[in-house]
Amino acid sequence: MDKHGSESYYVIGEGLLGESMGGRDAPVVASTAGVTAPPFRFSRLGPAGTGRQLGAPNRRRIANAMVGRGSREGSIPAGFTYLGQFIDHDLTFDKTTVTLGDHISPAQLIQARSPSLDLDSLYGAGPQDPASADFYETDGLHLKMGTTVGPPNRQGFDLPRGAGSTNTQRRRAIIPDKRNDENLAVAQTHLAMIRFHNRVVDTQLGGVPTPQQFARAREIVTKHYQWMVRSDYLTRITARGVVSDVFNNGRKAFEVGAAPTDAPTMPIEFSVAGFRLGHSMVRGAYSWNVNFPGRAGTLDFLFTFSSTGGNLGGDTRLADIWVADWRRMYDFGEANRPNLTMPASEFNRAMRLDTRLVNPLGSLPRGSFGGTASDENTFVANLAFRNLTRASMLRLATGQQMARFLRGKGVNVTTLTRAQIRDGNNGADIGNLTAPMRDALLRNTPLWFYILREAELGGGRLRGVGARIVAETMHRAMEGSESSIVRDTAFRPTLGPDSNTFRMVDLLLFAFESKKSLLAPLG
Repeated sequence: MDKHGSESYYVIGEGLLGESMGGRDAPVVASTAGVTAPPFRFSRLGPAGTGRQLGAPNRRRIANAMVGRGSREGSIPAGFTYLGQFIDHDLTFDKTTVTLGDHISPAQLIQARSPSLDLDSLYGAGPQDPASADFYETDGLHLKMGTTVGPPNRQGFDLPRGAGSTNTQRRRAIIPDKRNDENLAVAQTHLAMIRFHNRVVDTQLGGVPTPQQFARAREIVTKHYQWMVRSDYLTRITARGVVSDVFNNGRKAFEVGAAPTDAPTMPIEFSVAGFRLGHSMVRGAYSWNVNFPGRAGTLDFLFTFSSTGGNLGGDTRLADIWVADWRRMYDFGEANRPNLTMPASEFNRAMRLDTRLVNPLGSLPRGSFGGTASDENTFVANLAFRNLTRASMLRLATGQQMARFLRGKGVNVTTLTRAQIRDGNNGADIGNLTAPMRDALLRNTPLWFYILREAELGGGRLRGVGARIVAETMHRAMEGSESSIVRDTAFRPTLGPDSNTFRMVDLLLFAFESKKSLLAPLG
């Protein structure tokens, strides 16, 4: 799960599905202590869509329709786009890529290859694991941070780097999940999470015996993170009533009745369709910091000034001029901090959740998906085409099938009409499709397109099928985590303004000590 290039999924009960897009080989399954590691645990929530998939020519035309038109802003602060990417990587992080010791039981292997919202993409297997020790300072408590290339050389504002003898090796971030250095926005989000952990270590461990300090710090961080995801992130992207229903009344469709502490699985309907919602939220350019105001922080730059997606502009560390100004990505007015708010002209809002993607996503840099030079400027590099093709390879259910399936489970969802799918609400214009192609799309709508059409018709929030898939998967991922606010119903946040509130702005305020000089160090 370390790279986006692999397009093979092991689905429980079905085996390995799909092939590598662009000719790359499927990942080799790791083994340890003579035990073959089980593949990452994907599952199928609803029915298979065998015989209902659109052909490649149709997928190309739909992809062109999705990427070819300009998008428009929504109401969600743009930072949540990349928080969503961080969450996605946390859910699909394969801990066996860093945990290959000699004393791992089969049960631990299964858990390591299972999705849970427990920040293992930040912690790896912990400081006591030899393969994860490099992520930590010598005290075994603090996570490492890196130093920018100046002037000035600013410590703590880049991911840790520097291992190896070649420039490529020196650029590589020393973090468990290298995907979190795919673009600058998700890299700086990962760094903010490092700072959050380190501040918890520095301020919240009074009276905790030394042997228990790391475990206690991780528990505090993880539960606050889960609270933020549930109460802040999910309620912005999803209809509030669905989130409340799932977290208050339980799941109706996904792993209903599973033992809470059993290892969860990852439904392919979530991974391949529902949680690809963030692709429509990406902007083509950002007001990034004082050096790149207006729309000077282009998406191309955000890829370039990372390691996995680019080459850090030729340096081996992040140039100091590219450090994030968090005031431009999150609204600190929500936390009553007017001194940390930006004028509307310099504040970034995510693009509306709908069936349109900004043009740069039609030609991804090859590093972002493990491609080669020959993939650039082809449909292999078109994100919408990749998503639609991945769903076809996995025989994903259509939107209509999932709506029927969920109704059969007692979920109140309404199937979109053909007219709603055809016309949308200022979304992708499918008029470029031939009449037979359009009829095929309206009859058997790819789940990803269907979910985005639902959001487009629902004011820019997931509703119906998409809302239920995302909320139930997140609930199960929290329930199955070692630290869990779903199982620990008595937990209340202590690092926010009150015992019921902990938002992403509160996490950033705590991590950066509420200081403008840290949240926006370039001024």
